[in-house]
Amino acid sequence: MRLYVNVDHVATVRQARRTDEPDPVRAAVLVELGGADGITVHLREDRRHVQDRDVRLLLETARTAVNLELAAAGDVLALAEQWRPHQATLVPERREEVTTEGGVALEGEEARRRLGDAVRRLRGAGIRTSLFIDPDPDAVRASAGLGADAVELHTGEYAGARGPERAEQLARLVRAAALGRSLGLAVHAGHGLTYENVAPVAAVREIEELNIGHSIVSRAVLVGIERATREMASILRRARR
Repeated sequence: MRLYVNVDHVATVRQARRTDEPDPVRAAVLVELGGADGITVHLREDRRHVQDRDVRLLLETARTAVNLELAAAGDVLALAEQWRPHQATLVPERREEVTTEGGVALEGEEARRRLGDAVRRLRGAGIRTSLFIDPDPDAVRASAGLGADAVELHTGEYAGARGPERAEQLARLVRAAALGRSLGLAVHAGHGLTYENVAPVAAVREIEELNIGHSIVSRAVLVGIERATREMASILRRARR
């Protein structure tokens, strides 16, 4: 199990005042010291939090792997080809959303053609490519058909559920993870995971990587980001055992 920490919301705090602090690149250094296996950043088309400068510096200074989240369109895709991060995860993007609300659209010939073109461009640049998808069988199969190296299962519905519904959403994740692995995909997961709800997802053997951001950054306000990362990493290790 790998823990990738998303530092987007460090940049969110900075952009609230349009100043130079807190710096997500400096935060990434402390995240690595806290035991993270990688850093995730989402370079949105509207640049609402992470900026081009952040990604460039992160790629120059990170000691672990960098996972760049991006939409399958526009200048960001060309920048990814130029920067060549270890991994790129294609995600849906809408200007009016507060945060990513679901997996990429895989229904329809046009949507699949656009994603397939993006996957080919990224892989052609030597970048490991993942698709952020809903944990549904059709989406998993479509991702394999497009040639992605990995899928990241959207855990938002699991995180928002309670009681029996949460158990149902966990079972849905388990089935999607098993199908993805059987099709030769690496399986990741993320969105809405917290210190309180992450352990059952971390215990799913087919899932090899979790992307967690908001909960760790929120905890960091109180205890510091290095300690917040270390605490999350400890939960994942215990769940795996």
